[in-house]
Amino acid sequence: QVQLVESGGDLIQPGESLRLSCVVSGMQFSLYDIDWYRQTPGNERELVAAISRGGSTNYVDSVKGRFTISRDNAKKTVYLQMNSLKPEDTAVYFCSVFSTFSSRRYWGQGTQVTVSS
Repeated sequence: QVQLVESGGDLIQPGESLRLSCVVSGMQFSLYDIDWYRQTPGNERELVAAISRGGSTNYVDSVKGRFTISRDNAKKTVYLQMNSLKPEDTAVYFCSVFSTFSSRRYWGQGTQVTVSS
């Protein structure tokens, strides 16, 4: 069974940094693109960052220059380094992967990031 477990969420002050981690199991991690999403109450989940199997990255405009997604295939872990955090970044952050084997998108349970002002 594919499982994703996020960690690293915290209460943080504006301007500070945080690194989220997502450990993936139950699949051959190195073959898949991995995504970070975030969601606030009443809103749709928003794609924040994505990293391809080859290491190419993409970001939503609101986090460009501040967030960095990376992966460690040996550890089957994807990271989201978040710098210069803003109150608008407050959300539950989820990592996600689409499995072509099962034609399903898998989600972690999420980790709360709260940026106070």
